Amino acid sequence: MAPTYRIAMVCDFFYPQPGGIESHIYQLSTKLMDRGHKVVIITHAYEGRTGVRYLTNGLKVYYVPFMVVYRSASFPTVFSFFPIFRNIVLRERIEIVHGHASLSSLAHEGILHARTMGLRTVYTDHSLFGFADAGSILANKLLKFSLSDVDHVICVSHTCKENTVLRASLDPLMVSVIPNAVVPEDFKPLSPAEATNNNQKSSSSNNNTSSNQAPVPVRRLLGPHDPITIVVISRLFYNKGTDLLTAAIPRILQNHPNTRFIIAGDGPKSIDLEQMIEQNVLQDRVEMLGSIRHEEVRNVMVRGHIYLHPSLTEAFGTVIVEAASCGLYVVCTRVGGIPEVLPSHMTVFAKPEEDDLVAATGRAIADLRANKVRTELFHEQVKNMYSWTDVARRTERVYNGICGDISEVEFYGHDATANVAGWTATRGRSGVRSFALIDRLKRYYGCGVWAGKLFCIVVIVDYLLYVFLEWWFPRRNIDICPDWPRKNKVKTG
Repeated sequence: MAPTYRIAMVCDFFYPQPGGIESHIYQLSTKLMDRGHKVVIITHAYEGRTGVRYLTNGLKVYYVPFMVVYRSASFPTVFSFFPIFRNIVLRERIEIVHGHASLSSLAHEGILHARTMGLRTVYTDHSLFGFADAGSILANKLLKFSLSDVDHVICVSHTCKENTVLRASLDPLMVSVIPNAVVPEDFKPLSPAEATNNNQKSSSSNNNTSSNQAPVPVRRLLGPHDPITIVVISRLFYNKGTDLLTAAIPRILQNHPNTRFIIAGDGPKSIDLEQMIEQNVLQDRVEMLGSIRHEEVRNVMVRGHIYLHPSLTEAFGTVIVEAASCGLYVVCTRVGGIPEVLPSHMTVFAKPEEDDLVAATGRAIADLRANKVRTELFHEQVKNMYSWTDVARRTERVYNGICGDISEVEFYGHDATANVAGWTATRGRSGVRSFALIDRLKRYYGCGVWAGKLFCIVVIVDYLLYVFLEWWFPRRNIDICPDWPRKNKVKTG
């Protein structure tokens, strides 16, 4: 019987905030629970949510009261998170700490403290960063610090893997690529009843996303003068291409009179979109919905024919998979890992430039009017390409590898005890990272002339804090939480 683990997912970004990382953590945790593992979430408190909460499927969430500084990321303190983190880990008898996202302070601090406590660690990167600007240089140095002592790294695309390996100076053998996925039952195309009753406008009253029945494909034939709706669902930030979108919308609407936009999302760039609408008098052709909940995404998407994704940087882009699953033709920028996500017949690519984005959108509109694209078939195709069950199975294999439950050759492709270039002597049995403090200091010392020494000081202080906490609040005084009744582990044969 395959082993089961007690896993803590640590990240600043989680529900009730909507987003790709939040959805990834929830879906992965749910599927891991279905496979027999225990999973808890550790995140910072949100408005109206502080303390311990149980989600409807039994997933336990710790909302830790920490100050948020920017884009839902908590204030980095390095050491103040340790006491409560240790308490949670001991209460839940955690064996593996899995951190998510480059900009999550809790994730990086959780990995540091977990290694000090002798726990296995995994990190998943969901983002791409540059190498030239000051912000990226600082973020990359901090990432190198966090990942110098992690057991394994997961990236959501091959482009993301290349970026992370370069940024953190990692051995490529310890980085796996496991993409995001989609819940196809939650992103079905329009049914015949919805298409007839709602005329492709609002399907929320008749939609039942919990149904397990396969959707009946609807062939939406378009004439040369039929209206086309373009949907945009995104956080309205610079890196999501909001400036590009603001410049392109008036030109697209001018070139294609029977076209309208629906924009969902919120952020600091929303004021620019509103000003553009006012200046060009487009109130009747551009609908701004503001922030929407994740369960409302499908109802917005099925109102459209094209999904426009003008992002300037993207490691994966789960939302374009959701759009294709809903039967939308996708127009997206050729950046980051986006070209890896969907096959060419579902997408029209553009350079991250205004002129090319306008031209690509025009090509997509022309293809739809000529009925060259069978968008009603996209749902079943996406359903066969992406599965959270498969993501959980592959992630479970990573856990097996770092815990030594599968052979070195099976996990890494070679014997870690052999003299292999790039494989350091600070690894122990099965090639996993050694917990010995001297070995940890050796890894951190190589992070830079000055940074290496600073990182070593941080690790030593963290270790001394751990020793103090073990004396001041012994683990025998910490109550053990009873486990939530869970399903039997599924067979993996």
